[in-house]
Amino acid sequence: MGVTRLKRKDRRNKTFSRLEVQFLKLATNIEYGSRSAEKKGNQIEKNNAALATAAAAL
Repeated sequence: MGVTRLKRKDRRNKTFSRLEVQFLKLATNIEYGSRSAEKKGNQIEKNNAALATAAAAL
């Protein structure tokens, strides 16, 4: 059976659903001792530190 091409709407939905899953994976809370523990000095930690200093300056 031949491979069918996705219509534009379906290609868009496929891309958006993939990006949404990726976003949700990045946004999940990481529990202490989990296998996906954050690395020391990662970007989220740096962002939180910058936000804390900005909030303290106000």
